[in-house]
Amino acid sequence: MSDQFSPEISTRICNHMNEDHANAVLLYAQVFGEITQATAAQMLSIDAQGMELTAQVNGETVPVRVPFDHVLVDAEDAHHTLIAMVKQARVNQQTQ
Repeated sequence: MSDQFSPEISTRICNHMNEDHANAVLLYAQVFGEITQATAAQMLSIDAQGMELTAQVNGETVPVRVPFDHVLVDAEDAHHTLIAMVKQARVNQQTQ
């Protein structure tokens, strides 16, 4: 199914997330990537199994792989999954 995520689709999703939802990308790194000290993050790529991020920790760039809980079927599935993940991350942060 990962053939559904062409480089163009990955780039479009990453650009949108980095430009419009930087706080969500940071939450993905902090909560799902378990990089709790991250102060910023950037989405580099997305595929059917997960996303590649970089996180800023104490002035250093750290690579982070965040797997999805299921294999994504298409860009719409990615959209819904990313929204669900940010909602879950916010709940997780509030309960800590």
